[in-house]
Amino acid sequence: MKIKIIAVGKLKEKYWTDAVREYMKRLGAYSDPEIIEIKEAKLTGTGAASEEQVKVEEGRSIINALGSSNPFVITLEIKGKKFSSEELADKINALAVEGKSEIVFIIGGSLGLSKEVSDRANLKLSFSDMTFPHQMMRVILLEQIYRSFKIIRGETYHK
Repeated sequence: MKIKIIAVGKLKEKYWTDAVREYMKRLGAYSDPEIIEIKEAKLTGTGAASEEQVKVEEGRSIINALGSSNPFVITLEIKGKKFSSEELADKINALAVEGKSEIVFIIGGSLGLSKEVSDRANLKLSFSDMTFPHQMMRVILLEQIYRSFKIIRGETYHK
């Protein structure tokens, strides 16, 4: 199964890049993981209109990164559905059984996702009612995907 993460922004801090590298290596035993980084749009003014323009611009880049294939798209959104680790594993496993060969997770920028991207989602996933830095969410997401594959295979790791 192909697992792709489309994320707005580049990781700059070594501790984030090290963590991502480790989980990408671990995931390689279970899937074909890929991360696509989308350039953050620049906020050119103040107010809601400028923020909306940033989300729209980033959203276009995200939609373009999806390409012409038809993956199962999961967006990370505060108002999305909450899953336990076991439920996320069950969902990933069910998608594989249904013949879905590619799952794309989308992490928006600091202002969130455009309506176009949110509307494209097959599933809106929430990790918490709290807001986390999008750099941290990349690591948390990778860890949960890795944990899901360990649960699916009945391997030790999950507690």
